[in-house]
Amino acid sequence: GSGIGLATSRAFAAHGAEVVCADIDLDAARRAAETIGKDLGGTAHAARVDVADMDQMEEFSRNIIAQYGVPDIVVNNAGIAVIGSFLDHTVDDWRRTIDINLWGVVHGCRLFAAAMVERGQGGHIVNVASLAAFAPSRLLPAYSASKAAVKMLSDCLRAELAGHDIGVSAICPGFVSTAIARNATYTGVDLHDDAVRGLARRAYPPERVAAYVLRAVHRNQAVVPVNMEGKIGYTLSRISPRAMRGLARLTRTPRYPQIRGNDRPYGRR
Repeated sequence: GSGIGLATSRAFAAHGAEVVCADIDLDAARRAAETIGKDLGGTAHAARVDVADMDQMEEFSRNIIAQYGVPDIVVNNAGIAVIGSFLDHTVDDWRRTIDINLWGVVHGCRLFAAAMVERGQGGHIVNVASLAAFAPSRLLPAYSASKAAVKMLSDCLRAELAGHDIGVSAICPGFVSTAIARNATYTGVDLHDDAVRGLARRAYPPERVAAYVLRAVHRNQAVVPVNMEGKIGYTLSRISPRAMRGLARLTRTPRYPQIRGNDRPYGRR
């Protein structure tokens, strides 16, 4: 319904694909589908699904296959961020991040890959990971762990599905000007405004990420770092993982004032 998902839907539609736009916000999915029809003259449908809910995803996949057939390309893109130190993350922060960022991808891959294999005509799965998949950060422990898992899952699945002519790509963008910072949860740090302004100043539109997604499918690329920091981070992580760990230590963040009565930081969920 927004960001990289919307841009990717529009890019595929512009190249003649029939697109299903799925979002937890049905109105956003409908708006996306409508703009594809109005702006591009394409064919798009809207659906609501919570990717973290296994039952919903199973019903969603059955409905999609029944109505439109087995998809040729599946893009697992939904994601959230919790920003703050590991010690300020709650169990709920971890559970929600893993449920959406990792389990959502697992569900999408599991359900649609099985249908692609049974159909026997190949296909492609795109999993949107992140620079955070290989660049550790003091501020993004849950997010980074989930995205690293998405990248490794993609590598494993790529090996398994190659014999079925099904490609798998992990897309790893750096900083992209989307609403992820505005919608993120901040725990123990006062960074909301700085993060939102930072992504806006980066001025890297999601449409450019969508172009990488299309190229990854066309070329059957395995791991696709996107934009300057994504490419530098990916290269440095392979050349010198120690340097990446050193860079992660340099982050300094303003914290919320502590309430000493119960030793819980103000603003913590």
